[in-house]
Amino acid sequence: MVNLSAPSVPQNSLDNEDIVLSVQNVSKKFCRDLKRSMFYGLMDMTSEVIGTRGSKLKLRKGEFLALDNVNLVLRRGESLGLVGSNGSGKTTLLRIITGLIKPDSGHITSRGRVASLIALGAGFNPILTGRENVRVYMSILGLSEREIDNRFDDVVSFAEIPDAIDAPVQTYSSGMAARLGFSCAVHVDPDIVLIDEVLSVGDIRFKSKCQRKIGELREKQGTSIILVSHKSQLVMSVCEKSLYLSKGKQISFGDTKDVIFQYEKDLFQANSSTVQNSATLSISPEDKQLGFGLKYLLFKDADNNPTQVVTSGEPIVLCVGFEAYQEIKDLNLRIKVKDISGEDDILYLSNWNEEEFFSVKPGFYEVKIKMPMLVLGPGVYGMFIIVRDGPINTLKLFRDFKFEVAAAKNMSQSQFHQPHYWQLNKTA
Repeated sequence: MVNLSAPSVPQNSLDNEDIVLSVQNVSKKFCRDLKRSMFYGLMDMTSEVIGTRGSKLKLRKGEFLALDNVNLVLRRGESLGLVGSNGSGKTTLLRIITGLIKPDSGHITSRGRVASLIALGAGFNPILTGRENVRVYMSILGLSEREIDNRFDDVVSFAEIPDAIDAPVQTYSSGMAARLGFSCAVHVDPDIVLIDEVLSVGDIRFKSKCQRKIGELREKQGTSIILVSHKSQLVMSVCEKSLYLSKGKQISFGDTKDVIFQYEKDLFQANSSTVQNSATLSISPEDKQLGFGLKYLLFKDADNNPTQVVTSGEPIVLCVGFEAYQEIKDLNLRIKVKDISGEDDILYLSNWNEEEFFSVKPGFYEVKIKMPMLVLGPGVYGMFIIVRDGPINTLKLFRDFKFEVAAAKNMSQSQFHQPHYWQLNKTA
């Protein structure tokens, strides 16, 4: 169950050897006006030097709270996801944890070495070569020259850029810089690794390699991970717990699956007043000119009755109603189901790829996609539909269908529903 309030943070929590990071009632304010911000900064530095700066957080003209009373505890070997829309305060929190900026109220205490990847290239100097940046980065994190020498070849090998290691970083692609930054961070024996979207860069093979390395650090060294990503599937695959921030406020903290579900639902509702598992569409003059009009999308249950309830693991029928204004000899219907961010393809269906060929004359039709058991896990999804006559001639694109899948009673931590049966046999 998601805890909608801030998790309690015990006093002197680092007295517990299992806890490596404690964030207690942290708030941070910024000012969007540059001149006013510089003036406030000078005032704050002066008051801090002479000891007159108060502990009470007050917003001055033009200021806003980037973080508002955030609390969390990170334990050894634990992986925590940070989710939220752009501007929610995720990167600000990471910068405070790394010590790049100070909180205006609250306290951050950590134990051990913190390696951060809060930007592509991990803050590398673009003029220096990759080799020079590796040495500087690892020395800042406390490694001796001998330790750096012993690990240097492993860093370059993991990053897979041996031919470019002596070239200036400014000549690197974003993927190359991210590879080298990640490799540096995971080869300094960190106690905590902070990762901000860097795993979204690069090919799928290298992403998998990074995830395996994270798992290795956690299992063998007890390294703790804080991961920021807009990719829900990545967060769910890496993190057991997550923290959901919105406009600097802590919305929920707890099991990743529950937190992601709430985040995705809020994200969808920010663009739509309600989640509806059906859509009625109007035909445009352009549709008639192209010869195809999409009229509705809806779900039906196993008894062929329209339903607003779509449940994981239950039979369901997706119905696509349309009108053909001309003969379509080779109806090619392609359906992509994506996560709420619109980035990750979850499911792809195509009658053309599956060699189910349809030919229609002018009139009204309904295509039914019958699913004996819906495999999608609980969550909010977007559907992208492409209708073509044959493989090339596009008749219709539709991107705006959103639907929600409810959890079956027997689902626990699963990201999708796997049909299965249990059997016990006595063998001796």
